[in-house]
Amino acid sequence: MTIATHIPLPQPLASLRRRAPGTVAGVDWALLSDSEARRLREFGLDEGVEVELLHAGRFGSGPVAARIGRMTVTFRRHIARAIHVQPV
Repeated sequence: MTIATHIPLPQPLASLRRRAPGTVAGVDWALLSDSEARRLREFGLDEGVEVELLHAGRFGSGPVAARIGRMTVTFRRHIARAIHVQPV
């Protein structure tokens, strides 16, 4: 007999439930400009980093605020879609 466990699939940061912790599963660097990618790397955003969605604009538009470690960072929506998060 096997026991099935539910492991949530990675999802874009913008889709993460508010105040729910997650771990960065990957970043789709090809969706970002060089300066956007450099900024994320400067923040230390890479696989395995803990994040938490704090605020997302209504109706799928507007900026997204997230906690990365002890920093609060605001992203444009397309950047938040490029960051894939594994909910904890």
